[in-house]
Amino acid sequence: MAETKREIERKYESDDSGLPDLTGVAGVANVLDKGTAELDATYYDTSDLRLASASITLRRRTGGSDAGWHLKFPVGPGIRDEIQAPLSDTVPDELAGLVRSRVREGQLVAVVRLRSARDVRDLVDTDGRLLAEASVDTVRAERLFGGKGSAQWSEIEVELADDADPALLDKVEKRLRKAGVRPSKSASKLARALAETKGGHPRPEDDGPAEPVTAGDHVLAYVRAQRDAIVALDPAVRRDAEESVHDMRVATRRMRSTFRSFGKVLDREVTDPIADELKWLAGELGVGRDHEVLAERLQAAFDELPATLVSGPVRERLRTWTKAGEKGSRRRLLGVLDSSRYLTLLDTLDALVADPPVLKAAGKKPEKVLAKAVRKDFAKVSALIEEAMEQPPGADRDLALHEARKKAKRTRYAAETSAPALGRPAKGLVKTMKSLQTLLGEHQDSVMARTTLGELAAVAHAAGENSFTYGVLYAREERRAEKAEEAVPGEWKTTSGSMDV
Repeated sequence: MAETKREIERKYESDDSGLPDLTGVAGVANVLDKGTAELDATYYDTSDLRLASASITLRRRTGGSDAGWHLKFPVGPGIRDEIQAPLSDTVPDELAGLVRSRVREGQLVAVVRLRSARDVRDLVDTDGRLLAEASVDTVRAERLFGGKGSAQWSEIEVELADDADPALLDKVEKRLRKAGVRPSKSASKLARALAETKGGHPRPEDDGPAEPVTAGDHVLAYVRAQRDAIVALDPAVRRDAEESVHDMRVATRRMRSTFRSFGKVLDREVTDPIADELKWLAGELGVGRDHEVLAERLQAAFDELPATLVSGPVRERLRTWTKAGEKGSRRRLLGVLDSSRYLTLLDTLDALVADPPVLKAAGKKPEKVLAKAVRKDFAKVSALIEEAMEQPPGADRDLALHEARKKAKRTRYAAETSAPALGRPAKGLVKTMKSLQTLLGEHQDSVMARTTLGELAAVAHAAGENSFTYGVLYAREERRAEKAEEAVPGEWKTTSGSMDV
């Protein structure tokens, strides 16, 4: 089973390649010589270096205290999440899965071999507690694929210990700089090896297109950001990281909405089939997520009830219902992420970004084109809100408010797309639409909760259980929906007043 570790480190270069004395750096009571370790690491990537272009590294390393497979994802400058797996001859399936959104149907091949002699020093406090590890690495790099040649260099590396104060790295760096040591120009050993051996280094993904100028530029920048989010979130979804499923689902919705809102910019004959596939993916992501959110809502509502209003084994039945919804959903989602359909969708998104199906309006100035699309979406929300509030409370109003919520999301996303060009008015609309969306979302969640409570009550009744508590919860959800409906006219008045796009 792979383990994850947050790695916080900084790399340096020095003309004399030595490590200055760090004793006396604030908090460092002693520097312990831990000897020299011989490390031998082989880095794997696709033939076109897709992992390196995303600053992701996958290696098999022997020697040292953590021999095995290491997969590193960038988190921020000098910060990476390292996922470790035991030593084996081939790439572990779990790690291969975590890079599948990048690798797709491609093959992982050995691209660089790095052999390092690591002279290690432990920085400890007065109690002997490890604060950081400082080392001088003498590195020999050999290109194995996509080029040839070798390189050699020395570097200093300082890695923060688990749970240590990150401010220590600033203090160490201050001492190093005084000794003439300078930050490394390369973010990683692999990046330097690729740059210094024949074949070069891939252009980083964040070196994107120029600043948006036309309407098409702005729309494509937003589409590209959602494509990037889907690909980047894939490993987090596989690892079941908090909010990762929700965030990926939102990215799919944003892209679909953009296709619809800006049909005058991107040809819908091309984007509609892609939107259908995005809808499929969003649905698969939502299989377990919607059930989880609803379960949390029902459990919280039950926990608020006084004991006098609880009759029968309600808690146990809620627990059974929750587990039934969770069963198999995780395995199913992982199957989706490994499916040819999903990987083909990712390839399709790449092709769309590389060769977008732009229409005539894409070349026009953004202010007019984007504002017109936002106003059109806003008008649809307005019509649905008016229609809903004209209906008596009940299923028809619920449906109209649900449709208004979906259109509010689309308008919000259109305003997000337009904000870089339209400025404050679009940003204000994003804020008010989000508020409206939240209110309507509360109403829809209540609709779904009442439906589920009715089903649970029927099952409980059939089993001879007292269904009184379900009725109490149903009535409370009904009141929450009424309060949301009562707030809609005022919320909409505020939203309408902010519409000056």
